[in-house]
Amino acid sequence: MKRDQFRRSNTPQEEHDGFRKENTRLLAVPVDGTVLIKASSMIAYTGEIAFTGKSSAEGGLTGYLKDAASGEGTPIMEAEGSGHLYVADRGKELQVLELAEGESISINGDDILAFESSIDYEIETIENLSAAAVGGLTNVSLTGPGEIALSTHGEPLVVTPPVTTDPDATVAWSTNLSPSFEVAKKFEIGQTTGEAIQMAFTGSDGFVVVQPHER
Repeated sequence: MKRDQFRRSNTPQEEHDGFRKENTRLLAVPVDGTVLIKASSMIAYTGEIAFTGKSSAEGGLTGYLKDAASGEGTPIMEAEGSGHLYVADRGKELQVLELAEGESISINGDDILAFESSIDYEIETIENLSAAAVGGLTNVSLTGPGEIALSTHGEPLVVTPPVTTDPDATVAWSTNLSPSFEVAKKFEIGQTTGEAIQMAFTGSDGFVVVQPHER
């Protein structure tokens, strides 16, 4: 491929509204005000954009705060200003969806890439005996209106309950669903299925997102 052809083929289109996938692994975000992104996900930007907040030394979602400017353990950044922002998450594939007013989704904290400032969010710590066996789960509940972007290892599968999933492969679910945890039965003494902890979703209203990868 010649140089000019390479350039034309890979030059972003900056005139667009809302979140836009430049390719399956790179998200373009027009910034005119404030948008929230995963810490360390910025790969480039044009215009005048300032960043506040920083990731925790341990990573993960501990200390996910409303006050991103405090920087205390938060794994997100506020990107504020005017321009175009390009973000990615370790080569993971991107999924973009729009939440209507009042619509909510619960997403694993490590899989959130970006969301508009109009989105309301809060921490969800899922705690019970079985969850503790896998180190617990910390999710973020996002409520619209607004666009959100999440990252997955490979193309996700979206299923309607009832369904049972591996917690390490579960990315997100509708907040009206309340998962329960189950311990797989042993086939023989001293042996297990290899899927010791499972998440069970019941009900017919809502969806669950899983990825072809276990954390």
